[in-house]
Amino acid sequence: MYAVSADSKGLDTVVGLLADVVLHPRLTEEEIEMARMAVRFELEDLNMRPDPEPLLTEMVHEAAYKENTVGLHRFCPTENIAKIDREVLHSYLRNYYTPDRMVLAGVGIEHDHLVECARKYLLGTRPAWGSEAPVDVDRSVAQYTGGVVKLERDMSQVSLGPAPFPELTHIMIGLESCSFLEADFIPFAVLNMMMGGGGSFSAGGPGKGMFTRLYLNVLNRHHWMYNATSYHHSYEDTGLLCIHASADPRQVREMVEIITKEFILMGGTVDVVELERAKTQLMSMLMMNLESRPVIFEDVGRQVLATRSRKLPHELCALIRSVKPEDIKRVASKMLRGKPAVAALGDLRDLPAYEHIQAALSSRDGRLPRTYRLFR
Repeated sequence: MYAVSADSKGLDTVVGLLADVVLHPRLTEEEIEMARMAVRFELEDLNMRPDPEPLLTEMVHEAAYKENTVGLHRFCPTENIAKIDREVLHSYLRNYYTPDRMVLAGVGIEHDHLVECARKYLLGTRPAWGSEAPVDVDRSVAQYTGGVVKLERDMSQVSLGPAPFPELTHIMIGLESCSFLEADFIPFAVLNMMMGGGGSFSAGGPGKGMFTRLYLNVLNRHHWMYNATSYHHSYEDTGLLCIHASADPRQVREMVEIITKEFILMGGTVDVVELERAKTQLMSMLMMNLESRPVIFEDVGRQVLATRSRKLPHELCALIRSVKPEDIKRVASKMLRGKPAVAALGDLRDLPAYEHIQAALSSRDGRLPRTYRLFR
């Protein structure tokens, strides 16, 4: 995405600049080397961060879609950085920067004027990578497999300052939801809002989600849980609803059981008050985001690119309002029939076996099968 905020009188100049940046990037050796250094730094930073959420998200996708589509690495392996040169970038641009994959969006300007500028600067222009025909790009559909990805790591030294940071083990459990093109996308968004959650140090106050299930049932009841947060990732052909939790390594088994129980409760009775609260919160978040022009413009571009049309805020709010308790129960029950995807990071000695997590999510109460050990 390339974006410019400017005075509407300068639309012609701005579209010309955008077209130049997109279609005629110079990509000098110095620029590429600077970008390589930045990527190396970011990869190092990723492994040193106390917040492992980006890494866990990558791992849970890897587990959910084993070796296909969204399960492939999003972060560049360190050994590949040096291989990416001007030629590789040009071949990427040639295959992906094609008219059928582009949307020119604008906010606060006349439509006809924007179309006129697009004709002037984007039509019939020869891009920097030449006019060879693009190769057919991979259009394979995501295949959900479920599975587990573990990364044993010493998390006792992650503190950035002199104050020690408690050693934590992080778990993310996910189940397949649906794509953003399906009607069930809205009930899943409401369910994700209803689960909510956050860190145990989050300051309270209106709109902070302190009445969501992961606060009421998990963080408020189990003082040793440092984090319990729900995430919903949605794509054109699949989706993933996850819960991320973190606690002391000695309480990993208990933490996993608490999360599996919360998943089972999703398919149970839904209180009308909590549902209304989640719907209101989702609508207010949507409307607050759409108050800023850069977000409106991004929303227009993304929706048109993904669905070839744009749903207006009032249409989305009507869809959210129409979600009933039985919709939540139906989508959750359907989701619970699938295999889980599990990502685990840190000290994993007490992590339950994948088969046990799967059995807990197939049970009526979400309990892990009891294991008996002669020697502890």
